[in-house]
Amino acid sequence: MDKLLYGVAYYDEYMPYERLAEDIRMMKEAGINVVRIAESTWSTHEPQNGVFDFSSVDRVLDAMHDAGIHVIVGTPTYAVPTWMVKEHPEVLAETPRGPGKYGARQIMDITNPAYLFYAERIIRKLISRVAAHPAVIGYQTDNETKHYDTAGANVQLRFVKYMRDTYGDLDAINKRFGLDYWSNRINGWEDFPSVVGTINGSLGAEFAKFQRLLVNEFLAWQVSLVNEYKRLGQFVTQNFDFEWRGHSFGVQPSVDHFAASEPFDIAGVDIYHPSQDKLTGIEIAFGGDMTRSLKHSNYLVLETQAQAFPNWTPYPGQLRQLAFSHLASGANMVAYWHWHSIHNSIETYWKGLLSHDLGPNPVYNEAKTIGADFQRLSAELVNLRKTNKVAMLVSNEALTAMEWFKLPDGKLYNDVVRALYDELYKLNVEIDFISPSSADLDRYKLIIVPALYAAPDNCLQRLNEYVKRGGHVVYSFKSGFADETVKVRHSLQPGIIQEACGVTYNMFIAPDQVGLRGPIVAEGESPAVESWMELLTPGSAEVLAWYDHKQWGEYAAITRNRYGSGTATYIGCLPDAAIIRKVLAGAVREAGVWETAQELSFPIIIRSGINEAGKQIRYYFNYSGDQTEIRYPHGDGVELLSGIVVKAGDTVRLPAWGVAIIKA
Repeated sequence: MDKLLYGVAYYDEYMPYERLAEDIRMMKEAGINVVRIAESTWSTHEPQNGVFDFSSVDRVLDAMHDAGIHVIVGTPTYAVPTWMVKEHPEVLAETPRGPGKYGARQIMDITNPAYLFYAERIIRKLISRVAAHPAVIGYQTDNETKHYDTAGANVQLRFVKYMRDTYGDLDAINKRFGLDYWSNRINGWEDFPSVVGTINGSLGAEFAKFQRLLVNEFLAWQVSLVNEYKRLGQFVTQNFDFEWRGHSFGVQPSVDHFAASEPFDIAGVDIYHPSQDKLTGIEIAFGGDMTRSLKHSNYLVLETQAQAFPNWTPYPGQLRQLAFSHLASGANMVAYWHWHSIHNSIETYWKGLLSHDLGPNPVYNEAKTIGADFQRLSAELVNLRKTNKVAMLVSNEALTAMEWFKLPDGKLYNDVVRALYDELYKLNVEIDFISPSSADLDRYKLIIVPALYAAPDNCLQRLNEYVKRGGHVVYSFKSGFADETVKVRHSLQPGIIQEACGVTYNMFIAPDQVGLRGPIVAEGESPAVESWMELLTPGSAEVLAWYDHKQWGEYAAITRNRYGSGTATYIGCLPDAAIIRKVLAGAVREAGVWETAQELSFPIIIRSGINEAGKQIRYYFNYSGDQTEIRYPHGDGVELLSGIVVKAGDTVRLPAWGVAIIKA
């Protein structure tokens, strides 16, 4: 990118009256320099089978170009038109919940031949029409693409073929997946049952992996079509999203982002988060770190909230803070979903930058200050480069396995991921994300491994070797337990990684009034253990905490082991946040990556990188409603928002929900 992009999703088709010229005037006033269009309006562009009308696209492209506003065009394939379902009801995905019903978006079977035929036709018609338009800078394929739980007969047949191609013969499958249990053994390919009703977690997890492969295939297919038409300098992206818990939360269960992102020129994402007094910036950092890590490059925030629901309307200053929070993680674009608030249908109260009256409001007025600063500081802040020394290894396979085998209190994989990530964030430890197949572990000094419940031997062996060579790893409980087919290892746990961890166990329980004691527990603290506890027997490992319980007090809870030139820390339970933070802080120090940023902690958040001129850019955020002050510990710099020169030892004031950006 040669500049920062500040944008909105824009749906001229949804407007209650003609106002394109007025919208563009207000966009220009707010510093909006890019809009995203077309991904949601297939039925407008093809009102009947084979009848096309791109007049709304044409008029928006022409008007935006005249105004100097760029356009990202989406392929409109994630919401199918009514005529298609009437003519081909089989395009609706059959899921474990039953046959599909028309109404919502993302209800189709992405493998259905009829759907794919019509999808290819609309993609070719639209992209060939717009590719030469000077307003178009890029394309978004589909939107928040997933497999939508498609599991009908055609998908089951493809799964059988996948199993045969992957594992060879039924005897091997029966043995590897433990199908003799409850007479689930399959003795003929023609007898292979639908996986929808399976009680076998290994087979169910393999089907989930297969469904994620369908997403990879579908997205790569769309990219290949768009690439036939895109011009030099145009890009193709995808709007990835995350597990949803009322907002963006964790690793997406239905998509392997690492694999799915491969065909794209640049990764894109939507990030939604709590607001007002619940705003922490964690979801912004998590989503940004994940998306930046997919291609080790800057990325696009294609959607984030402007208002949306009463509890998401930001306090004064928060919209501005959030925009710079995205840039601080490496984003080159911040765009709101959406420009205007829709006046009917399901997202009526998912409000845009403009409210329902379509006039200026405090949120829009704050956006004007962001647009002005983005334009003024673009050369300083675009293409921020990050070189992190800490990584977190995340796994869709482990996530799926833990959906089959939940913790006793119902917690899932992403609860463990966030328990660790959140405390790193609060310590101002910036991280990348890596996958189990990542080969270049040595670029990091410390790797955090949450609940790696299912993983192949070679992944765990590479982690052992990484520690032996001088790396440092922190494992949580449930790591190393099963192989990639969710078959529990028949050794003492934690399986292969016990070599580096220097600890074993063969019993685990749900804690009941269990605490911790030992070196990591300060006098007066009474940390509790929840969700899960493994009864660890240390071998060569140093014990950081024992269980505080009459019966289980002889067992270790948290250990650290020196192995080769590195260390492996094992957290055998889910302790409270304070203990997790202590363990992680100790590992950061042990790995030699404790820096001045770690002298401050949440609600003061520091994010940094190198700009294109080779200058250090440090963002300082105050995620609280109270004004605060910090002492600037680095060499002479300039606070970019105010232009004030800052010297080592100077006091920097951060207002409530404030931000300072210092170039040194």
